[in-house]
Amino acid sequence: MKKGILACVLIALPVVSLSLIASSCVDDQNTIAEEYGADAARIIEAVRSQGLQFEKLVELCDGIGPRLVGSPAGRVAREWAMQTMRADGGDKVREEEVMVSHWVRGSEAAWMTLPHWRAIQITALGNSVGTPADGIEADVVVAADFEEFEALQPGDVAGKIVLFNFPMRRTSRDMSGYGEAVAYRSQGPAVAARKGAVACLVRSVGTGPAGNLHTGMTAYEEGVVPIPAAALTMADAGSIARLVRSGTQVRLRLELDVRMLPDVQGANVVGELRGSELPGEVVVIGGHFDSWDLGTGAHDDGTGCVAAMETLRILNLLDLRPRRTIRVVLFAAEEVGGLRGGNAYADGHADEASQHIVAIESDGGAGPMIGFGISGTTEEGSAIVRNILRLLASVGADELRLGGGGPDIGPLGAHGVPLLGVWASTELYFDYHHSEEDVVENVEPSLLADQTAAMAVMAYILADMESPLPRISRNR
Repeated sequence: MKKGILACVLIALPVVSLSLIASSCVDDQNTIAEEYGADAARIIEAVRSQGLQFEKLVELCDGIGPRLVGSPAGRVAREWAMQTMRADGGDKVREEEVMVSHWVRGSEAAWMTLPHWRAIQITALGNSVGTPADGIEADVVVAADFEEFEALQPGDVAGKIVLFNFPMRRTSRDMSGYGEAVAYRSQGPAVAARKGAVACLVRSVGTGPAGNLHTGMTAYEEGVVPIPAAALTMADAGSIARLVRSGTQVRLRLELDVRMLPDVQGANVVGELRGSELPGEVVVIGGHFDSWDLGTGAHDDGTGCVAAMETLRILNLLDLRPRRTIRVVLFAAEEVGGLRGGNAYADGHADEASQHIVAIESDGGAGPMIGFGISGTTEEGSAIVRNILRLLASVGADELRLGGGGPDIGPLGAHGVPLLGVWASTELYFDYHHSEEDVVENVEPSLLADQTAAMAVMAYILADMESPLPRISRNR
């Protein structure tokens, strides 16, 4: 049977033709199963029985630790990744240089001085400025959300510390709860500064436990003097908010020794499995290699990176070399510095964007697999991917949702490259994300194996099909 796969697409046809369409769908499903079912089963079995993705995660997270952008650990991690991919049989393993931000977290402390003295747990937000050497002490004003804050008069805010106490919803199949809550971390300090606040605190953007601290980037506005910004635990934020709501004066003292240093040299780490017939055509797989510094970046995004790295090793192990090149990219500077790694890759490979068949990213932790999200392809392309997903039912990755990709491959999408995002449950992800709990201990090895197998099967089939995944015309 011909290896090219023609997916069924519903078009304007007479009613009498519907049976022919249904028959075509079955034929396409059978084609994928016949052509790739055995290879998919081999890949899944090899990942489960011989996969080293968890061992790689231990080496990265326990052996090297957190990989904050611009830090010495980031350089060590890049060297480890290159050595590992070369040992795994990777082709053209290299660094592609990127200038990255260099934000440094120093000491950080906070105390309540009224209505009584007690220590408050605190962590600075990425990109935050520091306090003066002798700290900041001021009364606290609380807002549950932006709407409530906008109702405050400038005189209610000037000279005070603003606390945004917005709780995050727990979700399992999307990140909508995070999307709502993270706005207070990313925008809250700038919003508070407009009305003259001297500092801004946000309730940690997470789903538990109550004593967890969650860091992450904040952004300032041009023309508005930046103010120190930090996160409180859910427990402390709730306690302070209840006191203020009761009419009690709450006064806090903050000391943050944090600062942004000049940019430094960083790099994306790249390794390949060279294609057997069309090596110039590329399927990109990967995740971001940098992490926050409270934990060790296990779920965010160590799991995505080792899944991509292990895809390369498993396919080499099984001697499954697809027609096209599979390129592993471990992106720099996703957490701090505006996606410089993803933008640098897209810019540096812009002249070959038309030869990028698809880009696949994992940046949502290693929860139970659901499937993949997709964007930038046609209905025909979506149908092809749906049929590939039928081969991933045993790892739980058999659903397709429209809209998908990832932050680092997003710039490739702007060049018309179809994008796929690994879709895993996020029910527990935000218990760990950007916190001290983002460690190997909270990664389930079998779930990481499922994700690795799903990425490897998807990448292999898309790289090996006779015809590339269709892309949407940029003129539409």
